[in-house]
Amino acid sequence: MRVKHVLAEKGHVVYAVEPDDPVLEAIRQMAEHHVGALLVLRGAELLGIVSERDYARKVVLVGRSSAETPVWQIMSAPVVTVTREATVNECLQLMTERRIRHLPVVEGGAVLGMLSIGDCVKSVIEEQRRHIEELERFIRS
Repeated sequence: MRVKHVLAEKGHVVYAVEPDDPVLEAIRQMAEHHVGALLVLRGAELLGIVSERDYARKVVLVGRSSAETPVWQIMSAPVVTVTREATVNECLQLMTERRIRHLPVVEGGAVLGMLSIGDCVKSVIEEQRRHIEELERFIRS
């Protein structure tokens, strides 16, 4: 299974903030959209990614103000990305090695979507389910 298949199923919606937006706006958007991370974009340019983990470690634990701290001060950069042709297993391996939970899908400088570790796990489970069904059909025939 490739990233392009996962995006075809889940969609290409990307939630983002700008680097000068307050962290409070990023947290509000994450809550509103039920996501754990947002891309940080200036126009179409991917500058970074900001996650709930960034918020917890770089704002809450050090006593910063969510309303006064700009996203660029806590975002993670450079961003680890994948292309549509990457396999889900490659994504899972990359996420495990880098200890990240979100991978933007980028090609030719354009952001095409975002994968979470949950999207990848769901894809692997679905692929295993299909294999089991095929094996059961083979055994019955």
